[in-house]
Amino acid sequence: MGLSLLQSIKVGGYVVKQRLKGRGKYPLVLMLEPLFRCNLECAGCGKIQFPEETLKKRLSVKECLDAADESGVPVVSIPGGEPLMHPEMPEIVAGLVKRKKFVYLCTNALLLEKRMHEFTPSPYLTFSIHLDGLEKTHDRLVCREGVFKIAVSAIRAAKARGFRVTTNTTVFEGERPEEFHAFFDFLTNELKTDGIMVSPGYPYQKAPDQEHFLQRGRTQELFRQILQPSDDRVSPERRKAWQFNHSSFFLDFLTGDKDYQCTPWGNPTRNIFGWQKPCYLMSDGYVKTFKELMETTDWESYGTGRDPRCADCMVHCGYEPTAVLDSTASFKNMWTSFMDTLGLSSRRGAAAKSSGRPPIQYLPILNQREPVQKADEKREVVGAGRD
Repeated sequence: MGLSLLQSIKVGGYVVKQRLKGRGKYPLVLMLEPLFRCNLECAGCGKIQFPEETLKKRLSVKECLDAADESGVPVVSIPGGEPLMHPEMPEIVAGLVKRKKFVYLCTNALLLEKRMHEFTPSPYLTFSIHLDGLEKTHDRLVCREGVFKIAVSAIRAAKARGFRVTTNTTVFEGERPEEFHAFFDFLTNELKTDGIMVSPGYPYQKAPDQEHFLQRGRTQELFRQILQPSDDRVSPERRKAWQFNHSSFFLDFLTGDKDYQCTPWGNPTRNIFGWQKPCYLMSDGYVKTFKELMETTDWESYGTGRDPRCADCMVHCGYEPTAVLDSTASFKNMWTSFMDTLGLSSRRGAAAKSSGRPPIQYLPILNQREPVQKADEKREVVGAGRD
């Protein structure tokens, strides 16, 4: 299974408790950004274009732990920047694990083998390794050769030491479904990762590459080709082996089988500026406390059909919370989600048929990518990184 059974049970229990308390809005995952500095310049990243004085700043251990306590979330995701460039990251992770938070440390893995001995394996700790495809594709997207091999070596080392390891992949226009199928096979059969996270990219205004972000309709078509290939292209047995670290309802959203509005308060963001309004992807201001974030943000102004910046967004940090809430909205949904978590459901393979859609038409890949120039060759970018 992708999501651990322990996490599924605890997060599900947390959601039920919030509903029993009558809370209409509550967070699920804290997006904790302790720094923006990174050691890569990825073409699709828009999180790290800050002055040097900003890149030097970072959250303290206390500030990180206070954010987790203040929000009360069961899950903490630590993106960046590159978290392993924070000298106190082991203390931050240890403090969160002690609080029994499920921690996803998102890293490009360039420093992972060097710092791995500073961490202790735990069912509450997952290294989430950035891999956007097989070697040629990944190295092109991170604008540096050799990064894929370093990440693969780090994954093997982490698994050998007993750590839980997942991967996170961003999908852009111009990528080929067939390569993703081979990529998923590699992660599953060769690296034996504990789960795969996959999400379309968000069109950051500051991202160096503005040409390959997906529009909503194209996202659904591409993800149907990736996640629901016909049996003659990918056998059901091969497809079933792929373990995604997502709610199955979110995957249904990506393929167009479900229609959701985002839940921006579900994944609140805390970084060096404070609590970010309204979500991880957009920064319309900052407040000092989580309470202030929840009470002063005009949530109804955001989302598809409300804010033009949200029009094509289908990113997991906005829609995974909605999917989780939907998966616990009824006993039927809870049972479906539970069976999916155990890998005992045949629903994924039959999703296209049950939706009533005609068979997938394998469209020509639009805007096939040319080699991406490094960010500093295309425009001046201060800093470097990927979320």
